Order: sequence, then structure tokens, then C-alpha cells
Amino acid sequence: MEKSGNFNRLVSELNLEERMRLLERLSSQSHLHDAPLYEESAEPARKLKIKFETLSWYARFFLRLISFFTGRPPAKIYEDRLMSSLWKSIEGRAQGFYNFQKDLLLPKFLEMLEYLRDASRFFYSALDSSLNRDRGGLLAFLGSLEMPDLHRLLQTAVDLFAMAAQFPELGEIEIRQKGQRIMEDAFSTISTEQKGVMYVSARSLSCLKQLAAFHFDRIINVFSLNAAYQGSTCMSASVRDQLVTLNNILHSMSEPPSMTLLESLFIFVLSERDDPGLDIQAEMRKLLVRAETSLEAIREFNKQVPLTALLRCMLRDIAFVPKNTGGGEDWFISYKDHWKSVLDEEFFGFVKTKRRLDLQNALRYFLKGTSIKMLENAGSDSNSEGLPVKSTLCLAFLQTFYDVVFMAEINPVIRPILLDGEFSRRENKDEFTECYNNLIKLEDVIKRFDRKLAPDDDFGLRYFQVKAEMTSLSVKRRKMQIILDEAFDVAAAILEQVKDAMRGMIKILGGIINSDGKYGSLSNIQVIGKAPDFAARLQSCIDLFGQTLKLLDDIEALEAQK
Repeated sequence: MEKSGNFNRLVSELNLEERMRLLERLSSQSHLHDAPLYEESAEPARKLKIKFETLSWYARFFLRLISFFTGRPPAKIYEDRLMSSLWKSIEGRAQGFYNFQKDLLLPKFLEMLEYLRDASRFFYSALDSSLNRDRGGLLAFLGSLEMPDLHRLLQTAVDLFAMAAQFPELGEIEIRQKGQRIMEDAFSTISTEQKGVMYVSARSLSCLKQLAAFHFDRIINVFSLNAAYQGSTCMSASVRDQLVTLNNILHSMSEPPSMTLLESLFIFVLSERDDPGLDIQAEMRKLLVRAETSLEAIREFNKQVPLTALLRCMLRDIAFVPKNTGGGEDWFISYKDHWKSVLDEEFFGFVKTKRRLDLQNALRYFLKGTSIKMLENAGSDSNSEGLPVKSTLCLAFLQTFYDVVFMAEINPVIRPILLDGEFSRRENKDEFTECYNNLIKLEDVIKRFDRKLAPDDDFGLRYFQVKAEMTSLSVKRRKMQIILDEAFDVAAAILEQVKDAMRGMIKILGGIINSDGKYGSLSNIQVIGKAPDFAARLQSCIDLFGQTLKLLDDIEALEAQK
């Protein structure tokens, strides 16, 4: 399910205590009725059967006498009499909905059906913004209000940074396992009463969803104009099955949703509005007023339209009873899955942040405390207007490495080899020269690339021109991404060239030290390497190149996670 970023903002701004206070204020300012939405008016079929079995002897004798002359079973004759009685009672209190003799649904029924459809539409958008997109998140928010102590325990379980600070001796996996244990222990504390409250709310949500998503128009479109009734009618046989389904839904949602449930539901509705200045309390009051209007319309439909009784007449079945549609039974699974996914996300963020901090410390140590000099025209934490090109952090690191490490420590050692070194093989000299040149010109190459990202040059100019175009957002994003991909290809080529140069240097310098393999030593090593620590200095250069390659891999891995 898609999860709204704005919802995360709203939830983060409303801590548990603020949620409870908001609920109290809304409860005192709102006037939600707790009267049932649906009350069974038709006598249950079970009682009708009992009545037949408890008829007086002369009543049963009379029915058997009629049965003898008609050939119909006494129970069926009794049922027909009850059906006739039922129809007379419907005509007496709910005229204009149905013609029993013609099996015809009348204009007044259509009017009330459209009334119910319009009332249920309000909940469709609310449920689409919550239940359909992030059911677990909605149940978790509801759970924070219904089970605040449990919510606090679960928040502790997913706060891995606090846990790591409390138990510094634990590794990343151990921290996660500890969070999982706390979470499972928290789930085991849910009481039977709390489970019942959550189930009732989950069931209310399920019934609301079924009603809001019900295809009213499939019934309404069957009606056609009938001049005899000065309105639209339809044969009940055409829509009986749909009406049975609707009746089951209405029968199942007898109790209105609680204030706590509606508050949680509408938080998700408000999360769709990208408005930092949103007055949550005022907007919630408006939504609650609309909710009460819709719920009152559902009550009114059920009062005005004796649908169960009408269906008994339409089906010619006095024993017909509506069925519960079910729903909400799996709330605990969704609730647990949500919190487990939260823990997974928190663990991912925890590991990512920890790796970032470790990398920052490693870079700071490697660069001797020097801060990385970021590219002027690339996007970064300090330059939100720059082009968001991947691999630019690697280039920024290399730009700093060039001044602090390469020119200061490596170049003084390898430059004499370039100038005076006598290799045993010509191709070794050529390879060393190529690697050296690619490293010595590194600063200029990065600066030229950075310049192309500027608003008045190659990539930057094209990027900002596209950004200013008056065209659809999807087209604009596609064009901008093409430019960013071109820039990335150039950055990646620079990066790969530098890596190849460093790998080549490691092999060549290693051969000089060990005097074996393809590269071997220098024929004039005694002249160039007359300093007693020359071999150690070459090894230091090899180590620095190796560390640089490792740090580049770590930076690329970090950038890939963004």
C-alpha cells in the first residue's frame, strides 16, 4: 500500500498525549449520536417457526382441513398467511416502496436508494485515503488511542537509536533482535477487552468500506420510467441479489463507528492535503459534521425502508434473514505486520545512518580532519539548488584527496619514478606514465566537470531550461532525468578512470618493491631508491591507494541507498 509522506508529518507532529487531548476536545465539541444505525424490525424467522409449532390444536386442525382441500402443506398455508400479514403491515407503515402483486419496486424506493448512495459516498474518499492505502497504519494510529500503554512499548521497540545508546556493546543485528523481543512481549500484553474494542472498530471499518464501495448504480440503472407510477420502477427479480447483499451490509453495521475510529480515519484524509499551515482541529470538526450527516442518512434509510421485510416479500420467503458479512477478524495480523514493517524500516535507517557516520569518521581520519570540498554546482546538503547527479560525492572526495593526500604524500614519492625510473620493459613505463597522468590531472578534470553543471553551461543550462518549460510534470521530469543520466555517465567515466589508475599504480609499485612478476623492479633502483625508507614509502603509497579505493566503494554504496 502507498503510504503518505504528509501522513508521517501529521503523525510526527501529534505525539500520543496530543492525540489524546485532540480526541477529548473533539468529543466535547462534536455531537455524534450513538443510536444504532440499523435495528431489526422484521420478526426473526426462528420465532415464526416456533409460533407454528405452538399453534392451538384447533388452529392446526383448521390448517390441515384447508390442506386437505387444496393439497398444500399446512406449514406452507401458515407461511402464506404470515406473508400476507407481513405485507399488510408494510403497506400500513411503508407505502410506496414495493408493489407485492406485481413484484415491482416503486419510485419512492429508488429515491431512498439514491439518498443512501449519496450518503455513503462521503466515506468512500475517506476510506480510500486510509483503509485502502495503509490499513496497518490506520489500525496502528487507532491503537495508539485505544491502547496507549501498548503504543508506548512498541515505540520503545522501534527506537533503535535510543536502544543502541543504552546498550553500546550490542551489534546491529543484536539491536534488531532486542527490538523484536520487546515488540513480541508488548503484543502479549493486549487484554481481551482491548482486542474486543479493536475488533469492533475494524469491523465498523470493514462494513463502512463495503457500503461505500457498494455498486448502487447497478441497481439504480435498472429502473426505467413508468408513467403509471409517475416515476421510475423496476422488477424486483432484476435486482434481488444486489439488494440481499446491501441488506447484509446494513444489517452488519448496526453500531455506528466510534469517535476514536473517526478521528483516526480523518487523520488519513487530512494527510492528503499538502498544507503546512493546516488547522487539524478545525478540519477534523468539519469532517465529523459531514460524517454525522452521512451516518444519520444511513439511520434514516433503515428507519424508512424495511429492507429485510421487503426482501421476504420479494423472495416470497418468510424465513429469509440477513447474514453478517464478516470483516475485521484479521485486524491483529494487519496491526502486527504494520509494526514489524516499521521495525524493518527503522532498522534500515539505523544501519544506513550508522554506516554514514562510520564513513564520515573514516573520511575525516583519512583526510586528516579536512572537510570534503563539495562540487560548487552539484546538489548536496549545502546546495539544494545544484544538479542532483549521482557519484558527485565521490568526485568531491577525490577533489579533496588530490590536495590532502595525493599531492602532499604520494606525488613526492612516485614523481621521481616518472622522471628517472628505468623500467625493464617499455610497456611498464608507458602504463606507469598513463596512470600517473590520469592522477595528476584529476583536479582539472573534476573542475571542468563541475563547470558543466553550472546554470550557464552544458548540463546545467539544459537542465534549468527544461525545468522552466511550461509542459506536463511527467514530460519535464523525463527530460530532466535524461540530462542527469548524461551527467552521471561523464562522472562515472571520470571515476572509473581514476580507479583504473590507482589499481595500476598498486600493481606497478608492488612490482618495484618485490622485484618480481610482470612489472619487476627498476634497473636504477639503487639511484632512485637510495633513501633507506624508500620501500616503506612505496608501500605507504600502495596502502593509501587501497584505502582510497575502499572509501570510494563505501561512498558509492551510500549514494546508492538514497
